[in-house]
Amino acid sequence: PVYPTIAARWSDPGIDRLYAALMARFGESEEPAAPPDPEGEALIPGARVRYLAEIAETLRAYRGETERQAERAADAGGIARALRDLGDQPPAGADPYPSAAAPDPSSPAVAELRKRYDAALADLDPDARRALAEWPERRSRYRDTEQSYTVRGRSIRVTNHVETLSHTKLPRVATPRSSDWGEQLRFLRHENLPGAFPFTAGVFPFKRQGEDPTRMFAGEGGPERTNRRFHFLSAEQPAKRLSTAFDSVTLYGRDPHERPDIWGKVGNSGVSVCTIDDAKKLYSGFDLVDPATSVSMTINGPAPILLAFYLNAAIDQNVEKHLRERGELEALRARETNLPSYQGSLPPGHDGLGHGLLGIPGECAVDRETYQRIRSETLAAVRGTVQADILKEDQAQNTCIFSTEFALRMMGDIQEFFCANQVRNFYSVSISGYHIAEAGANPITQLAFTLANGLTYVESYLARGMPIDSFAPNLSFFFSNGLDAEYSVIGRVARRIWAIAMRERYGASERSQKLKYHVQTSGRSLHAQEIAFNDIRTTLQALSAIQDNCNSLHTNAYDEALTTPTQSSVRRAVAIQHIINRELGLARNENPLQGAWVIDELTDLVEEAVLREFERLSERGGVLGAMETLYQRGKIQEESLYYESQKHSGELPIVGVNFFRNPEPETDVAPPELMRSSDVEKQAQLDSLRAFQQRHAEAVGPALARLQEVALAGDNVFEELLCTVQVASLGQISDALFEVGGRYRRAM
Repeated sequence: PVYPTIAARWSDPGIDRLYAALMARFGESEEPAAPPDPEGEALIPGARVRYLAEIAETLRAYRGETERQAERAADAGGIARALRDLGDQPPAGADPYPSAAAPDPSSPAVAELRKRYDAALADLDPDARRALAEWPERRSRYRDTEQSYTVRGRSIRVTNHVETLSHTKLPRVATPRSSDWGEQLRFLRHENLPGAFPFTAGVFPFKRQGEDPTRMFAGEGGPERTNRRFHFLSAEQPAKRLSTAFDSVTLYGRDPHERPDIWGKVGNSGVSVCTIDDAKKLYSGFDLVDPATSVSMTINGPAPILLAFYLNAAIDQNVEKHLRERGELEALRARETNLPSYQGSLPPGHDGLGHGLLGIPGECAVDRETYQRIRSETLAAVRGTVQADILKEDQAQNTCIFSTEFALRMMGDIQEFFCANQVRNFYSVSISGYHIAEAGANPITQLAFTLANGLTYVESYLARGMPIDSFAPNLSFFFSNGLDAEYSVIGRVARRIWAIAMRERYGASERSQKLKYHVQTSGRSLHAQEIAFNDIRTTLQALSAIQDNCNSLHTNAYDEALTTPTQSSVRRAVAIQHIINRELGLARNENPLQGAWVIDELTDLVEEAVLREFERLSERGGVLGAMETLYQRGKIQEESLYYESQKHSGELPIVGVNFFRNPEPETDVAPPELMRSSDVEKQAQLDSLRAFQQRHAEAVGPALARLQEVALAGDNVFEELLCTVQVASLGQISDALFEVGGRYRRAM
């Protein structure tokens, strides 16, 4: 007999059936029972494997209906003008003539035009007629001095204009001038104003005043060093948007160690975090439940563990505040010995918050009822993002550590935990195109693969029984912005595809329809030759992202072609955003791309290219089926080779590299400082880890055993992780989960 197996799959049922049959053949056991239905093991049911093709069909149907409706609206508007020219007055608000209004017998032309007018309106769906009727009043609101809008039940009042130095009243949101009903309806269905479906121009009516989209990536050395960088980057910023880069040891779920292949990587190109106390120190001095604070963590393979570190740090920070208010913190600390501490001086602006319970689990510091109350309040308030995008890791970045099925299951566990505990302000995944682009993909492939991955998560969560509106608002996206023309519209296309798919295909609510995304300027576009030119590239990329209404933005430092950015170079990178947002006059308008013919054309071209890629993926069994044949990796590699060949031939000009090269070596420019973790920092991390493990030596064994039991029983792994991380380190937890969930194996 033939036993189908999948070599890359952990605990593959085919292997189990083969083993059982062999044992039966050798008389070691009875003949195995009939194999289970493989459909029950699928992350996405077989009946849903065409989901990407269906979404492409939905988008094209919406586009076709828009054109049909716009033509009939243009007909109705033209007839209305003819009726007015003949002295008749059509009803206001795109309404048909009342049946009681008899045609004027003295004017057969008016009677015929009335019938045609009513027929044209009858061909419009009610939403289209309502949109046309409401448009004049909507447009007038943007021309008034002020207006108000509502977000999550809260009314926000805004001014509609800003005054320039020349006393010109510049509109914050400009509106189209066309009076043609067909053009108006086409605009309303394809574009609309910011904050309105399909959200092409942005998901909010206006940008938040006094808060830039700045979210700078940082991580180097130990937790204290990166904490100081966070405080430096957020100084004078009303919103504290922290974005965390982890070292490769952490990215692969390991603990620091003296072993040579680990030692050299500890704290380099990212921060070393291996225990809950590291997380407490890393984010200390920031109020983690303040609405103005949000934390992003770029971690994927061990993301559930690092997220459990972070949520515990936030909960314990609130327990610490509770104890301080009651005057009980110092007495609690006095009862403990050999507690860890923050190494070095505190940076400016650091108030010590987060240090009070270093070495002490918050659950042990207060009674159970108080802890549960604080825990619930914290989970409902904490804001941020964890990347946790396993599909992208397999396709591009390569930091998978657990088997793909187990990793995807834990992602679903995180989202189910969020649903059950009202975690509404934290994104359970940042579906990332950035690393796909950095691996070599062009902007269309980046966008198509990223949206396809996002829709795959949607289908897998639906298959687990989660309603669409319970999880879709917890999904976020992350794109690269390079200098290709398509990057000018990447956000517009993403928002439109997502909104239409969510509403028309999945019946999702407005909040679920809003695609929110972070942009990082392109790392691949930074070059070691004439590195000063890199700031110019980054400025253009940042301008493109801001004009496309990204929700947050990281600008790369010019020296990242050679090193982790220095403090001076990262300050220049932040200044790029400040200059655009505060000095560039046109940046004070919030929809500068709307109405430009080339932008409209490019938006449609990129959207259609993305839909064609959806169909190619669908032909291969969807995203997961395509991954089995390495389709995504192959396409990314082909596009990377094309880019490199164009660069090396000079057909793709790159200033200072293959064009406008400096005839003289840059002898007067000193090489930038290379940022590396020191041996002192590495040893401090190792000492801290061993002290943590010694402190919890008795509790760690039973905690890891419980975690494995939960995983084997099919229960929620993430909920148990929140307990496990209080006594176990990152490496200990990873090893325990490898035994029950399997290590990652690449498909062949």
